[in-house]
Amino acid sequence: MLTSLLILLALLGGVTLSVQSSVNGRLGGTVGVLATAWLTFVLGALISVLLVLFAQPPRDMTLLDAPRWQLTGAFFGVFYIVAMVFSVPRVGIAAATVAVITGQLAMSVLIDNFAWLGNDRIPLDPQRWGAIALLFASMALIYFGNRKRESAHAKG
Repeated sequence: MLTSLLILLALLGGVTLSVQSSVNGRLGGTVGVLATAWLTFVLGALISVLLVLFAQPPRDMTLLDAPRWQLTGAFFGVFYIVAMVFSVPRVGIAAATVAVITGQLAMSVLIDNFAWLGNDRIPLDPQRWGAIALLFASMALIYFGNRKRESAHAKG
């Protein structure tokens, strides 16, 4: 039961990322990519501070005590937001999102397979290879579908 709820939570997280990317892409076209990224992180920081202060139970370790390499994850979020704000208006939400998911899955199976970053090892198997291949195929189909629509729109 708990696993199903956690999968549902992750699925909803994916839904919110697509909505966020679409909204931020439109805002980035209006006010600029970096201003949009800045707004995202300022509001995210404000909400996070409130959650840390009022909702997070005490922990044995603080950010000041954590291994430094674990703090680098924050930089990846900046790259993701800027990349999506820049990409979505140019390639569309579906193409940008499937590209992100493809990159995310490909890197995830590598992290699992080699037990990088302190994770348990989960070896690559035919099902995982198939999932990667299907995602790359999805990315290609969506991208070429967009190009076909763009060329038909340019002719018409």
